[in-house]
Amino acid sequence: MPDNNGNPIAIHELGLAYGNHRVLDGLSLTVPASSITALLGGNGAGKSTTLSALLGFVRADAGQIAVCGIDPGADADAARRRIAYLPENVALYEHLSAVENADYLLALADQRQDRGTITAALAAAGLQDRAWDQRLGGFSKGMRQKVAIAVALLREVPVLLLDEPTSGLDPRATADFNALLLKVRDRGTAVLMVTHDLLSAADVADRIAFLEQGRIVEDVTATGSERFDIRALHARFQVGVETRTA
Repeated sequence: MPDNNGNPIAIHELGLAYGNHRVLDGLSLTVPASSITALLGGNGAGKSTTLSALLGFVRADAGQIAVCGIDPGADADAARRRIAYLPENVALYEHLSAVENADYLLALADQRQDRGTITAALAAAGLQDRAWDQRLGGFSKGMRQKVAIAVALLREVPVLLLDEPTSGLDPRATADFNALLLKVRDRGTAVLMVTHDLLSAADVADRIAFLEQGRIVEDVTATGSERFDIRALHARFQVGVETRTA
């Protein structure tokens, strides 16, 4: 079940500390269905900790957090069944092919699909057919990302979490990834991506939120044909980075 406002991701006044270091300090953020929110911030701003809290890897000490109405701190397994997660360094099996990786990962999630459905998803993700039965040992990062996003597509869960998804990708691979992400959004998925890549975020996100010292300090929604004022966003992002490193 979604939270009372219908948002698959709902965070309110979340607080989390490691010892004396407060990582999240009153973080509030919602991500509606059929939308992409990009969370930007410098190193140490709390981006990765936010993802960890949504996945139930860490428990907050204040506030509320829900994934489809489920508190991941109280029932991590139930929350994770509603999440597809794409980490910065995709964990796939080198000795298995793209199809075999997808088949195995879907089986672990108890959502096994036939070969035709898997290859259709790999094709939709932009992976060429000659690579479907190749072992992943020789794949580039972009090719690995395509396998992982195909698995996310096949799982058909309401929430997709992305950690620096375009890191290390060339411009063409980034454009392909963003095009695929729009398809995931249009299917009804709530997408939250944490990133340093402002330009990529501006291309694909419906909303960009700036995270500083564990809380959202600015939230900008795409409007009009230009979507975002890139100069203003860049200036705002630089302020956050400089504040963090000062």
